[in-house]
Parts: sequence; C-alpha cells; structure tokens
Amino acid sequence: MTGEQVVTAERLRRWRMVLGADSAESTGCALTGRDAAMDGALTALYGGGPKSGGRGAGGRSAGLGASAPSVARWLGDIRTYFPSTVVQIMQRDAIDRLGLSALLLEPEILEAVEPDVHLVGTLLSLNKAMPETTKETARAVVRKVVDDLEKRLSGRTRATLTGALDRSTKINRPRHRDIDWDRTIKANLKNYLPEYGTIVPERLIGHGRAAQSVKKDVVLCIDQSGSMAASVVYASVFGAVLASMRTLATRLVVFDTSVVDLTDQLDDPVDVLFGTQLGGGTDINRALAYCQSKITRPADTVVVLISDLYEGGIRDEMLKRVAAMKASGVQFVTLLALSDEGAPAYDRDHAAALGALGAPAFACTPDLFPDVMAAAIEKRPLPIPDSEDR
Repeated sequence: MTGEQVVTAERLRRWRMVLGADSAESTGCALTGRDAAMDGALTALYGGGPKSGGRGAGGRSAGLGASAPSVARWLGDIRTYFPSTVVQIMQRDAIDRLGLSALLLEPEILEAVEPDVHLVGTLLSLNKAMPETTKETARAVVRKVVDDLEKRLSGRTRATLTGALDRSTKINRPRHRDIDWDRTIKANLKNYLPEYGTIVPERLIGHGRAAQSVKKDVVLCIDQSGSMAASVVYASVFGAVLASMRTLATRLVVFDTSVVDLTDQLDDPVDVLFGTQLGGGTDINRALAYCQSKITRPADTVVVLISDLYEGGIRDEMLKRVAAMKASGVQFVTLLALSDEGAPAYDRDHAAALGALGAPAFACTPDLFPDVMAAAIEKRPLPIPDSEDR
C-alpha cells in the first residue's frame, strides 16, 4: 500500500470505530482482533443501531445486558482496551444512560470498576440501600480514591497554609531569615537614596515562626444535595488534611434540611463520607445558624460554604447571617463547587446577593483551594478565576 492508501485506511478505520457497526458497509472497513473487541465494548454501551433494543442518543441504542456477570465482564474488557480516564467516562455513561446504579450494590461489580470521584459520589447516594455484604467492598473502593486524593493534595495544602499562617503572625524586630522583604521595602520607600540607588530599611517587618498553638479556626459547611457529590468528596479530604494541622482548628458540617456535625470523624475522611447522605432538600440558613453558634473567635475564623445556593430555607435570614458573620470579623468564602468540573447550575440571585455582601461565589478546583484558603487566612483578596461567570 502507498502512504496515501495507508492514511485513507486509517481514517476509515477511525470513522468505523466512531460510527459503529451500521457504518461497516458505507466505510468498507471490517474490524478484526483488538479493534473488533474495542468496538464490541463500545457497542455494548453506546449501541449499534436501532435494532439493538435500548434507547440511546441520536437513534443509536445501547445493548449492555443488565445482569451482574455481563456487566462485570464488560468492565473488565474496557479496562483492558482503554486508558483509565476513558474507562471512568464510560463507567459514568453506563450508570447515567442505562440505569445501572443498582448493580453497584453487587460486590463483584464493585471489584471490577475503576474507582474515581464520581463513582464515590454514586456509591454514597446508594449508601442507605447498600446491603451489608457490599459495604466492605464499597469502603475499599472509596478508600482507594480518598488515599489517591490525599497523596495528590495534602503536601501542597500543608505547605501553602503553613506559609500563610507564618505570615499572618507579623513581628517588627524579625531575625534576618524571617524578614518580609516585600512589606519592608514598601514601608521604607520614603528612605530611598537615589545617589546610592538603595533604600535604608529603618523599620524591618517580618513574620514569626508559627507556634504550635491554634492560630485560626476553619469551618467547612458542605451542601450534601445530589448535585454536590464531587464537592463533598473533595471537601471531606481537605477537611481531614486541615484537621491534621495543629495550628488550625477545623470543623466539618454537612447539611440538607438537617445539619450534621462530622468533626469527630475528621481523622478518617472515609468515615466522613459514609456519614453523609447525598440528596434531599437544602436549608442553608439552618446550617449557617449552627456554624455561627460554634464561632468563638470571629476575627480568627474562616467559614467556607460549599453549595449551589438553591436555598430551601429562609433566604433573607441566610443573608443576614452572612452579613453578621462578616461584620464580626469572620472571613466568609462561598464556593459553588469544589471539583474539577466547574460550577454546576446554581442560584444566580443568591450568588449576586452574597457578592454584594463581599462574599463572591465562585467555583473552585481542588488545585486552587489551598490558595483560596491561604488568602482567607491572610485576609487578602481571594484568587477568583478570571473566567468565572458570576
């Protein structure tokens, strides 16, 4: 074959894989070996045409059998033929398109899946219906995801917040290694000597070494409605990381129409996650009232509300509570989501009202969260993403 023919054949093969079995005649491309196996796995989920029985997008039908053995085999196949990022997407599509959530209650299915944040969210939503024989396997799946997240997020979080806590303790006679040169230069600009091209630092400004006593109080207030599943997972991991820092006193509160304080379980984020109950209504005002009642050092407290702001409680009371906390010196942070997906649907009127109070609402990725917390601890402007549609 010539080079051009090879390119054409490869293009046809790709189109055949994309379009499914119904395109075999029009593309003139027959799949064999690994390609045929990959095509079979895709067809089982996304369908091979109108004769396949189930319903799918664009008239294509899904044909994945809804029995535990067939699903387990399919899960094994896709892990063989596709990278883990693609596997996670296909698993999510299988749950959403084919209604396979109930099969996740089967231990053999859970042992075959590729664990990720979205799968954890699904398992948590099924927690109350999960048989005892499945819970041990489910906890192992959740444990793997949590451990991976902690490895990814804990080091930078501790380093960033330790630096912020150090800088928040300023001293005016610092040792050389503790001098804050940016602040020192700004404070001594009037002492600039142009003939020497230098500044005479009459007053040194520095930050002391953080002591082992508690410097700041942090309250994580997490909406556990169904749309916030990924945020609940990430917030639980961050809560455990913050709780491990002796200079922070961390409280974790989850809410729907009721409020549950999970602070006592922060030593293990898996316990925190299984203490949540995804779904249900939302009463932000009640949750903030509880958090407000636990604040004893407002000037040294950061409250982080993670919610899509669809309030089922008393809107005006919610806003009054936020205003009162800010007036007392509390640093109040509103996150519409704490995930990699960006902001979900959210109540724009409530977001605008909070912004008017000086608590702008924005979505935050896990990688940005340490910087947001550092800014709140130091009482600096929050690093709100420029592209955020507020």
